Amino acid sequence: MPVELIGRKLKTALPVHLVAKDRLDAADFASSTLAWAKANGFSGEAGRTLLIPGENGALAGALFGTGDGEGALAIGGLARALPEGDWHFASAPAEPELASIALALGGYVFTRYGKKPGKALRFSLPSGADAARVRRIADGVFLTRDLVNTPTSDMGPDELEKAVRTLAGRHKAEMSVTKGDELLKKNFPMIHAVGRASVGAPRLIDMIWGPKNAPKVTLVGKGVCFDTGGLDIKPSSGMLLMKKDMGGAANVLGLASMIMAAGLKIRLRVLIPAVENSIAGNAFRPGDVLVSRKGTTVEIGNTDAEGRLVLADALALADDDEPQLLIDMATLTGAARVALGPDLPPFYTGDEALACELATASAAVEDPLWRMPLWKPYDAKLSSKIADINNVTSDGFAGSITAALFLKRFVEKTAAWAHFDIFAWNPSDRPYGLAGGEAQGIRALERVISKRHA
Repeated sequence: MPVELIGRKLKTALPVHLVAKDRLDAADFASSTLAWAKANGFSGEAGRTLLIPGENGALAGALFGTGDGEGALAIGGLARALPEGDWHFASAPAEPELASIALALGGYVFTRYGKKPGKALRFSLPSGADAARVRRIADGVFLTRDLVNTPTSDMGPDELEKAVRTLAGRHKAEMSVTKGDELLKKNFPMIHAVGRASVGAPRLIDMIWGPKNAPKVTLVGKGVCFDTGGLDIKPSSGMLLMKKDMGGAANVLGLASMIMAAGLKIRLRVLIPAVENSIAGNAFRPGDVLVSRKGTTVEIGNTDAEGRLVLADALALADDDEPQLLIDMATLTGAARVALGPDLPPFYTGDEALACELATASAAVEDPLWRMPLWKPYDAKLSSKIADINNVTSDGFAGSITAALFLKRFVEKTAAWAHFDIFAWNPSDRPYGLAGGEAQGIRALERVISKRHA
């Protein structure tokens, strides 16, 4: 972990004083520290760090501005602002565990291609923080970020499968893969259709962990390792971030890592349809009609709406097992970004209890989520004149809602289902993470699942 979190007081640790905006005078600081802060115009503004000089050029500590209710994740900025060395909080933060998670997340750097690692910081965990939980949450987020940040040249369907095998091996999970034309024999026709034009064969990855008689929790993640848009090809600008189109798969794997490391009493299943939506002579076409695993016929109105097709086959399989909780995550629509921006993923569910749990957990762990409606009247927008359903609407309105309604048709037996339309990317640096791949929703989901199955 880039920031080493230590479960004891370090003798050499320097103090970090958390200061709320315009509350400098209320703090119990030495007169010299107070004068230094005022001379440097420090007033506790969010995210600002001011080092405190000591004797003979040494450091005596640091001040960190927490702003006016900015939240604990802002503390992650310390991971990049502090000089190397040992540190501790002068007084425990209001949310000690969340502050510790923020520190860990803020120190993340993706180093696979030569980027230098972050600073060597050691930080004493504040009282009230569970060291093991902080580490498993951070590890899950880092796994997600690493997978999303890796370009498709090194993270195609083959490599995504290897990543799942590595995770499965670490936690002694079972794993099976249905690949290539075997998808047709085992009735996953839409996964096959979307991925058949790529040199990397399409596949369905199936990982299972936990006691057979435990409550079933199933996670489904969109694993489109690159999306050209297919024959409805994207413009070049639209392809620049398409390495992250497997962000749903990356996020459910990060969540699975957290769950398995915690040893939760559940029967966990992870399903990832891993494909690359490429262009070749055998690519599926606009106007084609595909027969799904469920038997529903789907007219292809646009080959760039491929994620819902591979998810539909995977969700139909998951639904047959009737888990107590079924979650799917996908970088599914630009419409979700237009509606809510990159930082606030919408989720959809018809389960009121689950919706309340998610909203509560989202606020508690500062993992933003916003419930959107499964607005039934919009379901008619997906109608087709020749098939049961079209994969897109004709008017372009409510794209995230209609995508969720499309998926809902493939979940009939499972009562508690939620769909997350995530971005999986930070467009710019944040205190808790640099620009690049990001985990969204999984810390909130981890809290919900942990509370249900501790």
